[in-house]
Amino acid sequence: MLERTMRKDRTEVTFVLPVDVPPGPVSVVGDFNDWQPGAHPLKDRQDGKRAVTVELPGENTYAFRYLAAGDYWFNDEGAGDRDGPNSRLHT
Repeated sequence: MLERTMRKDRTEVTFVLPVDVPPGPVSVVGDFNDWQPGAHPLKDRQDGKRAVTVELPGENTYAFRYLAAGDYWFNDEGAGDRDGPNSRLHT
């Protein structure tokens, strides 16, 4: 699930997943962090979910995926758009 907060010159996007699906550490990787695993790890929240917020400049489109333990790559079905094998995010 994606949560967006529009700011004057950027969009804050929060990537949200259940705390235990999939199990183990998960990070979001994409165009915005040069596809670097671990650059944006999701952290547990008090609401039983885990999340990370990434600030993205202006209006743009980004490809991204999640990377979980065991080299398990998966998409955000809530993103609503795809770019080949990747989820796509419009800010």
